[in-house]
Amino acid sequence: MRIDILSLLPELLESPLSHSIVARAKKKSLVDIQIHNIRDFGLGSRKTVDDYSYGGDAGMVMMIEPIYNWITKLRGERDYDEVIFMSPDGEKLNQNICNELALKSNIIILCGHYKGVDHRVREYLVTREISVGDYVLSGGEIPAALLTDAIVRLLPGVLTDETSALNDSFQNGLLSAPVYTRPANFMGWEVPQELLSGNPKIVSKWQDEQSYERTSRLRPDLLELKSSD
Repeated sequence: MRIDILSLLPELLESPLSHSIVARAKKKSLVDIQIHNIRDFGLGSRKTVDDYSYGGDAGMVMMIEPIYNWITKLRGERDYDEVIFMSPDGEKLNQNICNELALKSNIIILCGHYKGVDHRVREYLVTREISVGDYVLSGGEIPAALLTDAIVRLLPGVLTDETSALNDSFQNGLLSAPVYTRPANFMGWEVPQELLSGNPKIVSKWQDEQSYERTSRLRPDLLELKSSD
């Protein structure tokens, strides 16, 4: 899989995408992540990438030309399944979207900045808009890193335990059950006996019950969504 990220501040993406699981995936050549500076296609000697908005609203707007030139260049090199714009008014990111995107071959992620991008980018160049929550950040870099991490960990061969991603919260529409490790007793705080039983059926039953209980208590909205499917 290849992920191309377009940003005005590529340095914000270098660190989070150069460590841990994502770094191992890149080392195994399971994913190719390329971060591009939109300013490379900036206009004029000053590499301008933004201008005042029509209508007189406060704040600068990212211009369409540099973004268009970058997307055109990349599309000339390969076919892309999606051109994703990280936007607070996009569809809310969830595990199903991550699962879907992990099956793609090539995607572009566009990071906004300032007041946003010229709306023609969203009308004519972007195929999908994704939000990481109902709040506004300084730019799309952190959401892009979050989306990339969520996708990459689902790629076959990335995790050492293939079942790990399948047991994550939200994969079955529920929160995951609590997890424990040694010691079994720490200062009187004990691991549930079901997990120490050595019986897979007892363990599985306990995990299912805990998963449902935690979802019901912490995220009842997930159960409502599940029942409406």
